[in-house]
This record gives sequence, C-alpha cells and structure tokens, in this order.
Amino acid sequence: MARHGARMLFLLQLSLLLLLHPSGTMGCALVAVDSPIVPLGSAVTASCTIQSKLCRGLEQEKVRITWMLDNEPMVGRQSQGPGDTEVSNLTLPQFNRTQAKLWCWVEWNGTKQRVGMAEIRAGYPPAKPFNLSCILNLSDYGLTCQWEPGANSRLPTSIALKCAGSRAPAVTGCIPQGGRSRCTVPRRLLLLYRHMEIWVSATNALGTAESEHLCIDPMDVAKLDPPALQSIQSIPFQTDCIALTWEVARSNAHMELQCELRYRTPQDTAWALVTNIIGHAGTAQCCGFLFGTQYHFQMRCRRSLARGYWSEWSPGRNYTTHEKAPTGKLDVWWSTQPARVGKGLEVQLCWKAPRRQEANGRVLGYHVTLSPRRRGRDPPMVCNTTHTHCNFSAPAGTRRVYLSAYNAAGKGAVTEVVLLERKGQPLAGLQAVPGGEHSLWVHWEPPRVPVTAYILEWQRVSSEPSHCSACWQMERDGAATAALIQDGIEPFQQYNISVYPLYKDATGVPVYAVAYSKQKAPSYAPKLHLKSISKSSAELCWEPVPVEMQNGFITGYTIFWANSTTDVSSSTVNPSLSSFIIQGLKPSTLYKVLIMASTAAGGTNGTSLTLVTTVLDDAEIQFLFLTLGLVFVLLILLLICFQKNRRSRPCNDPLVLWSPG
Repeated sequence: MARHGARMLFLLQLSLLLLLHPSGTMGCALVAVDSPIVPLGSAVTASCTIQSKLCRGLEQEKVRITWMLDNEPMVGRQSQGPGDTEVSNLTLPQFNRTQAKLWCWVEWNGTKQRVGMAEIRAGYPPAKPFNLSCILNLSDYGLTCQWEPGANSRLPTSIALKCAGSRAPAVTGCIPQGGRSRCTVPRRLLLLYRHMEIWVSATNALGTAESEHLCIDPMDVAKLDPPALQSIQSIPFQTDCIALTWEVARSNAHMELQCELRYRTPQDTAWALVTNIIGHAGTAQCCGFLFGTQYHFQMRCRRSLARGYWSEWSPGRNYTTHEKAPTGKLDVWWSTQPARVGKGLEVQLCWKAPRRQEANGRVLGYHVTLSPRRRGRDPPMVCNTTHTHCNFSAPAGTRRVYLSAYNAAGKGAVTEVVLLERKGQPLAGLQAVPGGEHSLWVHWEPPRVPVTAYILEWQRVSSEPSHCSACWQMERDGAATAALIQDGIEPFQQYNISVYPLYKDATGVPVYAVAYSKQKAPSYAPKLHLKSISKSSAELCWEPVPVEMQNGFITGYTIFWANSTTDVSSSTVNPSLSSFIIQGLKPSTLYKVLIMASTAAGGTNGTSLTLVTTVLDDAEIQFLFLTLGLVFVLLILLLICFQKNRRSRPCNDPLVLWSPG
C-alpha cells in the first residue's frame, strides 16, 4: 500500500508540472510591470496574477507565488485578489541592470514552476550629439556631415540627420548606417545658395536629444578641388622675384576664389606662406627668394565670399632660382710663423663657407691673392681651391691677403684679411658649460678695451696629438659675451676651448677653458700596483685613466681595503695623485685592495689587488740581524777567551795537581 501511495503522489506532481508548463498556462498567469524600459537605477514595480480557475489542478489548492530576477530570488507581497485570484506585488527599489528577465513562479506541494515572465531594459536618455560639421562634395553635390555621438545610452537609439529650409518643413536628410557618426544628404534635399538648418536627432524609449543647429548655405562649406601650378620662372630684372601661373579645377571655374601659395627649400622644416591671391586663374609674382636655391611650391583655394573649407594642396612643383655672384664677407681665421728657409712667412688660412643667403648658388671655389684687383687686372693667386683652408708662403712683412668665393654667376666680394699680431689684451674670464649632448655654451668676461669680434677654437683632448682645422667659429658681435659651439661636439669627450678677442690693430692673447658636454662614469678604473709593503703599511701606485676613457672630470680616486675579519676601510685621493700609502695594517695579514675612479656622474671599480703584510719592518729586521750578529761575535769572543784561559793555567794550580788515585 505504501508503494502504491508513493506512485500516485509522483503521478499527481508530474501531471501538475505538465499542466503548469508555460505553454499551457498562457491564460492562468499574468505578469505586468509599470514600464518595460526604465532609467538605469530607478525603481521597478511588477505584479503577478494567478487565476486558479484557469490553472487546471490548482482550483482547490493554496498557491504560493515567488519571483526570480534572472537567477536571483526576489521577495514579493502576496494577497487575495478579486474574482478568486492570487496576486503578488514586487518592488525593486533600484534597478541597476541594463537588461534582465523577471520570472513569476508558483509553488505547490514543494514543486516550483515558472508561469510568466516580463523582460525589463534600463539605460539613459540619449546624449546630445556635438561637434556637428558638414562639407559639400562638388563631384556629386552631396552634403556629408559628421558628429560626435556623446555617451552611450545603453538602449536602442535611432539617429537621424535632419534638415529644413527657411520655409520648408524639417525632413530626414539621411540615416547613418553601421553605427557610424556620419552620413550624406543627397542633392535633391539641398537648397544651394540658400541657408538651411541642419541638426542631428537621437531618439530612444526615454527621450530625444538634438545637437546644436547649423545654419549654413551648403555652398559655403564646399571643399574645392585643388588648382594646378602651370609654370614658374625668375623675373630677370627683379633678381629675387619669381612669376608663377596656375589653373583652377573645372568644377570651380564659375566661382570667385581666394588662394594661398606656400613654398620651402629642402633644408627648411617650416613653410613660407603667401596669402590673399584673388582670381579664377592667372599669374602671381612673389619676391624675397634666395638665389641659386631650389624651392618646392604648392597652392590651394577656397571661395572668396565664404569662409568655407580650403581645397587640398595642389601637387608640388620644384623650381631653382637663378644664381648671382656671392655677396658678403667671409669669416676668416689664420696663423703665421716664420719660414724655415729664407725670410718669408708661412701662412695657414682657414675660412667658413658663405651662408646660404650670401652664397647665391653653389660655390665652385675660392681665390686667395696677396693684393687686391686693380685697373681690371687680376693679381697673382697663391690659392685656387675648392676647400675652406689654404697653406702658402708669403714674403716677409706681408700684412694683408685677399679672399673671395665664386660661383657660376661670377666672383664675389673680396674679404680683406689683416694678419694681426697676437699681442692684444686677453679676456678677463672664461667659462664653458654644457649646452646639450652635442653643444657647449662658452661665456666670457670681455676686456676693458673695445672688441670688434671674437674667434672661438676648440680641440678634443686626447692622448695622441691631433688638430681639427674646422673646429673654430667667429662671433662677429663685439658686444657678445657668450656663444654656442655645436660643430663636432660629442658627449663624454673633453674639449679644450680657446677664445681670442679681435681688436682693430691686434689679436688678443687666448684664454683657455676645458669642458664636457655630458659626463658619465669612467670606462674603467686604473690597475693598482704594490710599490712597497711593511708590517703596518703598504704603498700603492697606479697609472691615471687616459683622457679618452675618463668620460668626465675625475673628481677623485677612492681606495678600499679589508681583511677577512675587519670592516671595509676607504680613503679618497686627490685626482692629481697617482700613489697612496695605507696605514694602520696588521702584521702578517692578508688584505684585498680595490680602487674606484669617479666623476660627477658616477664611479667605476677596478680589479682587486691581494697583498700580505710582513711580520717585521725593515728597521726591525735590520736590528734583529744586528743583534744576532753582536750575539754571534760575543759568543766567538767568549769561546776564544775560554780557550786562552785553559792554555795559560800554572802547574801549581790545585786543579792541575790533583789527580785521582
């Protein structure tokens, strides 16, 4: 009987589950929410109504209603409703999910079954679109607009670009596709040469937001096709001017245009700009160009009556201006010494190539003469070179030489070089500091007498003698007190800098300074050598670090030493020294010694040296040997005396008279 009763109970529960399956309970349960789409974080109210008469198997039973939000149980308030119904009301005070399913369950005899469901979505009202801009494409006269969409509302949102004429109602110009924030209004919806209102509308279940309205004439935002540069040529009579011609694109031929021209040389990073070129097409003249220089030209245009978009820059066109003879004075430096043979003068002359604005083309070479040109006759040359230096012999007493550069257009202005004696006043002070990894700032205190210019020389300091003929520059401003050196400066290298003041009648005696553009720890530390050792001290010596490996000014050498039982001791030595005596060592003890070479940027350790102190000092050893020698001598003397005493005893000596038996 018990087995039969259990089987009957199982069949009743199974039939109830089948009766309450959602496909069979469409009419017996109703789940309602106040709104299926709500603002994120707001309250949600829901109710579940069970009509027992329509739910077969539950007509006479007590029904218990429960809730599930997705997989999370929720607690509602159940009550008797009108017409023999059971109602459960649920309030969610803060709905923080963007999407969830709210299930209504009934429970009977310990078995639960879903009988109804409502889907809830949450988000925000649409954000206001911003940064709306439009551009008219003249190829098809479509108006393409783009914008920033704003924050995500987390709800399905429809976006539309709206447009309206001054007397026409608003229409949807276009709808963006694929989640993009841009679309194109076709030509048939546009009013050209008339103002239109354009904006973006974003709509979802919680509201509508609109961008700022643009009030534009579509032609005012047209982006024109670029013009084409036709030809460029120099104007012979205006030596630094060029004339160029251009044509506008066919799509822009009916418009009044405003154009801009830009140009630069291959060495320039910034463009020079010529503005306010008005007209459909034609010729423009521009001045201020360097001679014999290649330029790259480009042009762009826009409608002159509007402040719309510029066209793209036209394809570039290169042009090289015509050359002119070099102008300006050259920077020159020299040194002289008496000739080894005869009474002549050996002259070493160096100069800097002319600046770009003075070269007026490609310099082909330089002439050096001992006298200027007179009455159309060229003086004899001592140098005709393509280099920027020349060594030659001159007659004794020569005080002036003449230097000039030439190019394909002719010979440039002559620079007179006065070979002044180096006996003028020196600078009052000189200092060099880093200007960067590849530069040095040189500061000086000028002398009391007026100076016309300064010459700065610099040489890299190395173990092997060397000379850089190009490592100099002229500071033409006699009132200057600083200059930046950039040519050939490398980090971690020492440079010797000389500054010469130039006077009207003499060259000043140079003043020197030493500098690094950047420092780091030395490349290696010197190797220690043991010079002498005693029981309490050890004298060490080392070779200084070569200047190429110092990587900075050596601030000092630090000596470290320790035995197996004591802490490490150390002492710092002046960088000018190359030896050191360690005092206070223990006799007959093994020590390890290390040296570290340091700059302001760090230090480098050398290899360690192992040494053992002696048991005695040299003086103690000498005293010991002397003492042993004296003892040995005394022993010998005592032995000799003993032998003499034994031989010289008399016959009546009691020891001699006595005999045994």
